[in-house]
Amino acid sequence: MKSALLITVALGAAAVAVIAQQPSTVQPQQPVVPDDAGRIIMDVTRVNILFSVSDKRGRFITDLKKEDFEVFEGKNRQSIAEFMSESDLPLRLAILVDTSNSIRDRFKFQQEAALEFLRQVMRPKVDRAIVVGFDTEAALVADLTDNLGDLEKGVRNLRPGGGTSLYDAIFFACRDKLSKDQPRHKFRRAMIIISDGDDNNSRYSRDQALEQAHKADVVIYSISTNISRNQSDGDKILNYFAVETGGITFFPFKVDDLTQHFENIANELRHQYNIFYRPEPLKADGLYHAVDVKVRGRKFMVVRARKGYYAPRM
Repeated sequence: MKSALLITVALGAAAVAVIAQQPSTVQPQQPVVPDDAGRIIMDVTRVNILFSVSDKRGRFITDLKKEDFEVFEGKNRQSIAEFMSESDLPLRLAILVDTSNSIRDRFKFQQEAALEFLRQVMRPKVDRAIVVGFDTEAALVADLTDNLGDLEKGVRNLRPGGGTSLYDAIFFACRDKLSKDQPRHKFRRAMIIISDGDDNNSRYSRDQALEQAHKADVVIYSISTNISRNQSDGDKILNYFAVETGGITFFPFKVDDLTQHFENIANELRHQYNIFYRPEPLKADGLYHAVDVKVRGRKFMVVRARKGYYAPRM
């Protein structure tokens, strides 16, 4: 949800007050407090990046330290202000199931895949999830809950038919549901999209949907229903969302093929590093800023993280 904030930025000996929207990736350096006029004042912003590190065989590396990493915003090296090794963060999950006519012959597979993911990944009284079906419109069939029975019922009640509004479903799930629990860096947010990736009915664009995913700190894992062994345009869309948010795309032929993938996703979501840095130079321009996290001197290690954030707007 967007909120107007007055950000005080120290530039040398001067202070400049600017009106901004606070994106999900930007955290206050000091507690936010009202001034005498009732306005909200906070210090210079900082960006947090949650990410995982693995070797080329996919094994997670969990013993790295702050000095092992370097962060670049564009071409500018950033100074890491805070570093944490996070494990077992509570999960906030969205399962998006394509219910359009184009996947009718793979619909049972989609339901089984969604149910299998919930059973393998959800932890009672710790993790919470929603289920969204999307065809002509996005429909919330199970609201944010830790009750596995309610989530499974929502999946089973889905029925195929209509067009495809994938982007609207992503936009809704990120903006209206996954972004709610605070503080955001204390939860790990992930989305599972089960679809052929073809959108023909959304009001929002692909990039507007991705923007909401970035603002909500959501990593997207895509499961393609394409079994032709040839990459389709829809597969490219699914992969785009996964790569840009630090996730992966899977191309299974049957639900049994997903068992190991889901176990890997669960392990990845629970073995994270978290870096905070104060952008230099700070640009309150409301634009997207690319971020690259690297492991120093270890080219064989793979870092999976979202590719950037949206800055406050002056």
